[in-house]
Amino acid sequence: MTSPMERLKIKITKEVLWLYILSLLKERPMYAYELKQRIKENFGFEPATVSSYVVLYKLEKDGYVTSEWQENETGKPLRKYYRLTPKGEKLLEEGVAFLEEILSKLKK
Repeated sequence: MTSPMERLKIKITKEVLWLYILSLLKERPMYAYELKQRIKENFGFEPATVSSYVVLYKLEKDGYVTSEWQENETGKPLRKYYRLTPKGEKLLEEGVAFLEEILSKLKK
């Protein structure tokens, strides 16, 4: 059985993966595997590869990100780069504001 702290970590990382992805895409466009690696580096957890692709697909379908295929500088195969849309930036701001509000209430 998992502890309350373990469950909290799962809920606030893997179950809101979209928030981490949008946050990183605010910096610059990235491809899926790069996003996965940056999540590990910046936030300390590694999402499943399939989960990352599923979340990116849904974000694109809902208009929060767009994508385009780009060739690597060395002529390697094309990579699909994801870019944050204005709608995605607004969602990120709302998500962060919600978390900040919850944290401020918890700290009282």
